[in-house]
Amino acid sequence: MRDLVLARLFGASAATDAFFVAFKIPNFLRRLFAEGSFSVAFVPVLTEYRSKRSKQALQTFADHMAGSLGLVVLLVSVVGVVAAPVLVMIFAPGFWNESEGKYELTVEMLYLTFPYLFFISMTAFAGSILNTFNRFWVPAFTPALLNVSLIACAVWLSPLMERPVVALAWGVLIAGIVQFLFQLPFLWRVGLFPKPRVAFKDSGVIRVMRLMIPALFGVSVSQINLLLDTLIASFLVSGSISWLYYSDRLMEFPVGVLGVALGTVILPNLSRRHAEKSPEAFSRTLDWALRLNILFGIPAAVGLFLLAGPMLATLFFSEAFDSHDVGMATRSLMAYAPGLTAIMLIKVLAPGFYARQDIKTPVKIGIIAMASNMVLNIILVFPLAHAGLALATTLSSGLNAWLLYRALIKQGIYLPSVGWTALLVRTVLASSAMAGLLWWGAGDITAWLAVSGLARIGQLAGLILSAILLYFLTLFLLGARPAHFRSVKF
Repeated sequence: MRDLVLARLFGASAATDAFFVAFKIPNFLRRLFAEGSFSVAFVPVLTEYRSKRSKQALQTFADHMAGSLGLVVLLVSVVGVVAAPVLVMIFAPGFWNESEGKYELTVEMLYLTFPYLFFISMTAFAGSILNTFNRFWVPAFTPALLNVSLIACAVWLSPLMERPVVALAWGVLIAGIVQFLFQLPFLWRVGLFPKPRVAFKDSGVIRVMRLMIPALFGVSVSQINLLLDTLIASFLVSGSISWLYYSDRLMEFPVGVLGVALGTVILPNLSRRHAEKSPEAFSRTLDWALRLNILFGIPAAVGLFLLAGPMLATLFFSEAFDSHDVGMATRSLMAYAPGLTAIMLIKVLAPGFYARQDIKTPVKIGIIAMASNMVLNIILVFPLAHAGLALATTLSSGLNAWLLYRALIKQGIYLPSVGWTALLVRTVLASSAMAGLLWWGAGDITAWLAVSGLARIGQLAGLILSAILLYFLTLFLLGARPAHFRSVKF
């Protein structure tokens, strides 16, 4: 809904390119200091404290971690605001000397969006505590507040501003404050409300920081790749960054709904199994999450590929986001789609290392994946433009997932349970049946653009619903049952 509103009000232009860059820079650092490296370093240590230490020791650790993290991200936020002109030059050099004023507009919005880093990092700290206490719904719901804030500012604040798109930057800043305040009452309820105290010499803080250093790179490989895409896309025609953004958002939907959700749920569980020295339960948890990833990831990738044009036309087509924008975004979404399953698998495979406080292995693999992405970017951007950047992400994500899986197997951390061959055969056959229906129903994109908005919504909803029913009916006829995917005990 957020992206639908943004596309219809602002389209794909120099102004939206500027906002997406101004949002991506603090968003990238958010992945480093917030739910990225910090969470994967903090949750295993916090779980160990909760399992093996006293309540007072747990409270002291939380107090010291809150103060230390808060001071670091506050300083980084201040530096980011001061250095905004330089940061835009680094991350979007193609904006410099643009006649459309993208550089100046991006800097103006970065002044507003960068403080978001402080608030969202403290939000992630609170969310990590709640996840450790199995309070998953609060951290999962909190990002919706960002969407509400952006929609409200786009609809009501932007008409009042000289540069309407700047309202979106205000929406990001407001959302950060609201997200942080929203979590505080729930921390109080679980009995671990931190009283921030700076204590960099605390043994627990030291352990988290040591784990964070390599994780800063390892867990953020995909974000670094996206920033590299943005850097290169800044030299392409205006709208390229926006086309990549809107297609990436449709990719992020299934990744967030299942991939990120599973990774969030299993990390504290895997951390407990490792602390309890229960390798069999550790492997079973991974196996369960991987099965669900395959069950939903493969058909989701097929659906995104075949319905790329109809979905973009239905959601975003308007006077601001015209048929040319739909066509360009379709190209990048079709290039992203085959990598969906791999990206979802990474969200589950990586916690298999983080829960054991092994950060080095995914870091090494991340370096290989990022290097391959850089090479592929250079090779593919010339013949395919922005779609080449998306395809490079797909290929490097597949390599990343394969190397993570192979390392888990070689180290004896994960032992696949019986039934994987049957699962793969059933999933591929059911996805093939679904693909036939979608290919027949998708038709030509010009036909979708020719009908009214309500007609497009009805056709797309009917096609997706029919595909879902056909997929699960085929699975059932092939012998798959809900019991094959029953949850592990948390």
